[in-house]
Amino acid sequence: MNHTFHIPVLGLGYSIDTPLKVARYGISSVVSIVDDELTERMRKYHQENTTKGYTLIEKKEEDSRARRITAYLNLLDILVKEQFKTLKTQTFEEGTELSRYFELLPDTAPIKQKYMQMKALEAGISRDTLQKELLASMTPGAIDVNIMSKVDKANYKANQEYAGDDFTDALAAMRGFANSTLDSSVIISAGLNPRLYAYMEKCTAFFPDAGGKLQKKIILKVSDFRSALIQAKMLAKKGLWVSEFRVESGLNCGGHAFATEGFLLGPILEEFKQKRTELAEELYQMYSAALIGKGLPEMAKPIQRITAQGGIGTAEEHEFLLNYYQLDAAGWGSPFLLVPEATNVDEETLNDLVTARADDYYLSNSSPLGVLFNNFKKSTAEQQRLQRIEKGRPGSPCTKKFLCTNTEFTELPICTASREYQNLKIKQLKDQQLPKEDYDKQFDSITEKVCLCEGLCASTYIKAGILKPRENRAVSICPGPNLAFFHAKYSLKEMINHIYGRENLLSEVLRPNLFINELNLYVDYLKKDIAAQLEEFNAKKDKYFSKFKAQLLNGIDYYKALIPELKFQDSLSVEEMLKQLQLAEQRLS
Repeated sequence: MNHTFHIPVLGLGYSIDTPLKVARYGISSVVSIVDDELTERMRKYHQENTTKGYTLIEKKEEDSRARRITAYLNLLDILVKEQFKTLKTQTFEEGTELSRYFELLPDTAPIKQKYMQMKALEAGISRDTLQKELLASMTPGAIDVNIMSKVDKANYKANQEYAGDDFTDALAAMRGFANSTLDSSVIISAGLNPRLYAYMEKCTAFFPDAGGKLQKKIILKVSDFRSALIQAKMLAKKGLWVSEFRVESGLNCGGHAFATEGFLLGPILEEFKQKRTELAEELYQMYSAALIGKGLPEMAKPIQRITAQGGIGTAEEHEFLLNYYQLDAAGWGSPFLLVPEATNVDEETLNDLVTARADDYYLSNSSPLGVLFNNFKKSTAEQQRLQRIEKGRPGSPCTKKFLCTNTEFTELPICTASREYQNLKIKQLKDQQLPKEDYDKQFDSITEKVCLCEGLCASTYIKAGILKPRENRAVSICPGPNLAFFHAKYSLKEMINHIYGRENLLSEVLRPNLFINELNLYVDYLKKDIAAQLEEFNAKKDKYFSKFKAQLLNGIDYYKALIPELKFQDSLSVEEMLKQLQLAEQRLS
């Protein structure tokens, strides 16, 4: 790939069709395949808008979830290939899509330099030759997909009979990807799922073909080296190669947040950098043995990329991560929510993001998954949640049931954000006759949960004009805290120019370094966690918090030593970072 950034998955719907907007320019992006209702409706929308025939895949049909996902991914594949083919038929004149492809590339890319060389030539054989070489070197961006391993609800037939392990949500989604025509990667996030990994071993698409090529690749999204190693070993022993480790900040990210035990992004990337060769070699030995054991031909060691994402905000940070940690690329997620050309954010929510303050972004317990979730106070879903509580009707109608995991009151799992669950839980709470302060605290904990299945799709339906009558239009959105520094709507060109340092969208914004931002998030997280545990503090928790604090202090020492490598443009920046590190130390003392 010529671009050095990718657009990570953004909620459920925000990047559901981003490949149709950016892939023809060589930009890779990630589509969520958690919600097959969403993929089916977007397939209908795009097929009808491109005069291609559409046939509904009914929910009640056999293996409908996997088939819906396959059909949508195949459509994306077809449409992107058509777009790319059309783009390549254009001329190199100013203002064409073809010229835009090259203009958006980083100036350091060899293909961009060849393009600039071609532009400087007069019409003739040399110019024509370079144009042919440029066309031959073009590639579209990848249409990658994301599966949250924890979203793996069991499914039941009409007679309430268990449909079987192969038809749980995560496995069906994986089958949908494996059966598609895409030549791309699946990003597995949210931790280890042994059942999912065992199923992937049955999918031939993840094994090398006769020519040694992997049509479908595996990317692990991880927040530390240890978890990466454990998961990659498990896969390698099954003959499954991890083509990329996508390292994401535990807290300085969008969506669900998987906080580490005090391990910061810089030290984590340092460990990957130092152990990269050793890691690849160890995994390759297991991988080769597994292939031989399956009667498959041994192949040369496949490429293994390391990328990072979470909280990157400037071209300097982007370049530093790539160069110092020897990364293959970096992910820019939340800032693209402010780029209407790339993502699906309705106008009302977009305006709220543009005018938001830092405290509008917060880490919440609102996800029914029981995992920390980056939330936005100004979202209409949050407003609706509070209104429902005020009216004495907390909770949401549960229609999609993707996050139904709780069996505390029912035989079949229900969602903790549902009205059914919250009513039952509040009734149980009332029966305990607790003091008001304790009651209010537990009541807030119960009712904080919000429906994400609908909320993370609503904005897409609103923007596309396909929201159904009486369908909930309340929008959930989950930007990372880094978005607080961006305060405008941007064009695709503006955002990419910002990433590559051709312009600075934050020139008038006072913003700490990404490492400092993440460190402060972790200090806040630790102090809040300690405060919440004071009433039930014990030796085990004391040991955990002490270890957490020690890791943060180690991280601070690491950053102090790293400052000379950051190559700040002036001594004031060096002094400011040292000051911020010292302040963090004081807060931990």
